[in-house]
Amino acid sequence: MIQSMNFNTVKPLEGVEQYSTVEAKGKTPAEAMKSFGSFLSDALDNVAAQEQNVQKVNDKFLVGEVSADQVMIASEQALLSLQLTTQVRNKVIEAYQEIMRTQI
Repeated sequence: MIQSMNFNTVKPLEGVEQYSTVEAKGKTPAEAMKSFGSFLSDALDNVAAQEQNVQKVNDKFLVGEVSADQVMIASEQALLSLQLTTQVRNKVIEAYQEIMRTQI
């Protein structure tokens, strides 16, 4: 039974190259920090945009242009984004504090 199994059908993982190390990509640590900073900046901009979208949808609800379901969906999306941002911030602060506690 084991002899009849074909093990050559295993495909390599797709998209793994995006998770390679900084040295493999040829970036310096400063460039990696810059790209991480731009990633965080974009994430914060997206959270702010979602909060503005909630305000617009809420105003449209008051006028009667959208349903309560749409208001709830928009507000939950903004809430989840804000919670995710808060958790990422907490993890970054914990990592920084752990690094500062490391003895040399």
